Amino acid sequence: MINWTNKDDVQWEGTFTSRIFRNEEDDELTIFIENPSVAEFAEKCADSLNTLPQQMIDEICSKIAESAEEVGESELSALDEPQDILKYCWFTTVYVNAPKDGGAVSYIVEGEGDWGESVGFVIENDKLTYVGADYFNA
Repeated sequence: MINWTNKDDVQWEGTFTSRIFRNEEDDELTIFIENPSVAEFAEKCADSLNTLPQQMIDEICSKIAESAEEVGESELSALDEPQDILKYCWFTTVYVNAPKDGGAVSYIVEGEGDWGESVGFVIENDKLTYVGADYFNA
């Protein structure tokens, strides 16, 4: 459930508890919508993030590790489990995209790695479509 903390005419901001992806201090992520009429859709996106299949979580984590390796953090690609990369990065914000294709979820998750690079991923229509630093242009 999203706790809407800032509602204005154009953009709403809220927080929700993330089951897997944490920020630097806890498991609360910020969520943004650019149109208050999609507040219910934002709840679907938050639920989607919290119920990602294990296979997709592993894929996200593996691709984050690959991204870290590309910028010289080679030891992160040799982690024991894919989710171990989450010890070296944190996530702050979920940006909800306007619903399309019958209301399929579409959102961007933004974060940063200990290696100093932005990291994020894009979920569209319940599929992982991008992982890396250029998530807004994916």
